[in-house]
Amino acid sequence: MRTKGTYHLGTAAAAVLLAEVIAFLAYLAVWWILDREVQGFQWGHPQVLWALLAGPVLTLLFLLDMGWRNRALKRFAQSGTLERMVPGTSTTRTVLRFLLLRHGLAFAVVAMAGPQFGTRLEEVKAEGIDLVVAIDVSSSMDCQDLRPSRMEAARRAMAQLIDRMRGDRLGMVVFAGDAFVQLPITTDRSAAKLFLNTVNTNAVGTPGTAIGAAIEMAQESFSADSPGSKAIIVITDGENHEDDAEGAARKAAGAGIVVHTVGMGTSEGGPLPIIRNGQVNGFRKDNQGNTVVSRLNEPMLQRIAAAGNGVYIRATQGDNGIQRLVDDLRSMDTTEMDSYVFTAHEDHFQYPLVLALVMCVLAMATGERRHGRLNWTTKR
Repeated sequence: MRTKGTYHLGTAAAAVLLAEVIAFLAYLAVWWILDREVQGFQWGHPQVLWALLAGPVLTLLFLLDMGWRNRALKRFAQSGTLERMVPGTSTTRTVLRFLLLRHGLAFAVVAMAGPQFGTRLEEVKAEGIDLVVAIDVSSSMDCQDLRPSRMEAARRAMAQLIDRMRGDRLGMVVFAGDAFVQLPITTDRSAAKLFLNTVNTNAVGTPGTAIGAAIEMAQESFSADSPGSKAIIVITDGENHEDDAEGAARKAAGAGIVVHTVGMGTSEGGPLPIIRNGQVNGFRKDNQGNTVVSRLNEPMLQRIAAAGNGVYIRATQGDNGIQRLVDDLRSMDTTEMDSYVFTAHEDHFQYPLVLALVMCVLAMATGERRHGRLNWTTKR
């Protein structure tokens, strides 16, 4: 039996759970209608919708808190005394306030997820430069002096570069003892990211680090009749350097192509892991049984950048230097590459956002004390 002056926990739980079920079915129905009946419906940021799972958690916490407050009130005073000391306790208003706030926050999440429907055609003129990135995929790039490895750090740097080079044309060359074009020069950043996913230390079977061949291959990737500025970025640890990389950089500079270098690794270096099935299974050893240590060849990369009229940047655990390179590339002369017509979706986040604001304001305006007849537990 409920003590006077406390909350009617059973009624509150039933009301809240019923509201959860009704809201869940309503959300599903609206989503189904939008997905099937509204042309071009999509979410701009669908990952945000995972935050809706916090709603049931908040509901559980609310009911637990209500039960805790009931126990605290019962310990505070006897039934008759409690009703006089804590007058006007309203289960109805408390539950209503919670439901308004809980579902107001749910609509805010829906607004942040960016519902979109309706389309329009937009024409965009792309201006930028031609850029080819040469990525070292030799076995020394598995070294873990940069976490989780030099190879992974290089891939992350390349991904950041793709995101920042808007309007530019981008190509990709991979190299070890030989060099290959991984991605011809393109404006398609989605394709660039797709090809980047295939870059690893097994991409080129020939061992070594042929930086010169990579620079030459990158230079050949440029279109001779392209009027824009051209640049090459070499991402490597520079170890086991085999050919005339400085001469290749100097030749590229003579053709008006700037060559930058990004050093992956540390001067102290680290052991070369033996990786099987994605797991480290020991470290490489030389003929004398000593563990092979791979170190960044920083002086070589500095000379290559100097020969190519570019800059050398050493990547660290906290800064891979890509932003500094992008700033430098942005200072180069750009040209109009092309114009593109694409279909853009209309944003309609404002509708759930207005509902969220209205419900949250009503929740703040709804007190938890009894006023008038709005109460399931007014019987004394």
